[in-house]
Amino acid sequence: KLLRAAVRFIYQVGQLFSVAEASKNETGGGDGIEVLKNEPYEENGVKGQYTHKIYHLKSKVPGWIDRLSPKDSLVFHEKAWNAYPYCRTSESNEYMKDNFFIKIETWHKPDLGNAENVHNLDSETWKNVAVVPIDIADRSQVSASDYKMEEDPALFKSVKTGRGPLSPIWKQELVSNADCPKMCAYKLVTVKFKWWGLQTRVESFIHEQEKRIFTNFHRQLFCWIDKWVDLTMEDIRRMEAETQAELDQVRSLKRPREHQPFRFISSFLEAEKNIRFSKFL
Repeated sequence: KLLRAAVRFIYQVGQLFSVAEASKNETGGGDGIEVLKNEPYEENGVKGQYTHKIYHLKSKVPGWIDRLSPKDSLVFHEKAWNAYPYCRTSESNEYMKDNFFIKIETWHKPDLGNAENVHNLDSETWKNVAVVPIDIADRSQVSASDYKMEEDPALFKSVKTGRGPLSPIWKQELVSNADCPKMCAYKLVTVKFKWWGLQTRVESFIHEQEKRIFTNFHRQLFCWIDKWVDLTMEDIRRMEAETQAELDQVRSLKRPREHQPFRFISSFLEAEKNIRFSKFL
């Protein structure tokens, strides 16, 4: 139990550090991520951290979406309740109102992704769930435009922990190594998207981004381990406050920028489907 608690804490620190770093990478020229709230909360006796962020996506989407999108339709609100190891996130858009929502429920488990139905769905719902495993060491799951050698777990070697590089059979190797920490994030994502004339194209585009977003983020998390493995939760909260101030300053510059790839750290899915994403770390 002590080992599992330690693994959860270490992973949580790495996750929060990587979210803050990714947020800085996504902001500039008036677009990107704006943090409105980041504060403790308590709900039904459960304590955690509440965040409210705004994603400004105008410069993050392809030109055809930008040209066809009404004003403010590319501004999304994300509210998250992080009571680790359980987290809940909701996404909304004021322009689309009830025609669009995203709900993400995450359970973090110290295993290799072999648990079934960790969200305790009823049998009818569960049979319609598509399970999409992600292997962060598999280069074939990363596009050429996204690939960075310094963020490749198959090449990275941690100086502080000795972990890595991950071999093609790294998950099988972990099975026989009970002392090595492991973590899998089981994400249940529910999405509703209804927009006449755009629905098919947008759903297709969103679906293509799903695996890419999760894969890239967790490859970074693993390869940044030497930056966060020694941090405390106090360090993380201080870093989050500094990041929020930096994001506000960068966004206020409002300098022009070219369209950038769709990279915001969020979770989307094609309409009316549920998908559980298994992320191996």
